[in-house]
Amino acid sequence: MIDILLGFLEQVFGTSYLGHMAVTFFVSMLPIVELRGAIPIGAAMGLPPLVCYCTAILGNMVPVPFIIIFIRKIFAWMRKKSVRLGNLADRFEKKAKSRGSRLYRGEVLGLMIFVAIPLPGTGAWTGALIAALLNIRLKVSMPTIFAGVIIAGIIVTGVTYGFISLVT
Repeated sequence: MIDILLGFLEQVFGTSYLGHMAVTFFVSMLPIVELRGAIPIGAAMGLPPLVCYCTAILGNMVPVPFIIIFIRKIFAWMRKKSVRLGNLADRFEKKAKSRGSRLYRGEVLGLMIFVAIPLPGTGAWTGALIAALLNIRLKVSMPTIFAGVIIAGIIVTGVTYGFISLVT
């Protein structure tokens, strides 16, 4: 399965070094997958650990300000457009609020830790959604989410490439 995906991505972006960086960058922008999937893909394509790590972090952060700024407007539009889309918006909002309610009173530290946990559904996308719904300002939420993404990237890069091989 991964061979098929990598083959498709290489057809779209090419097999060059920059093509592999582009694949890593764009995969890290995807919800759910984010850098947790982009770093192993970059490693499978032969990118060096530091290049893969930095590329995935940059790609993972691109959607964050847009989510924080526009998600409420998007949800309002979805509710006006149709009942089905409204229900979907309600489900997303309910999920984000339930995750956000688990963050203890130190919202900023809790948000950073939440984003740093390298599991599906705990990355920058969900962190940005939580920040928007908890009314955490952009100038506070962006560095907080960025710090969480850096930590998650270190963990995923270490697991993917092996912590010992990164040190030696």
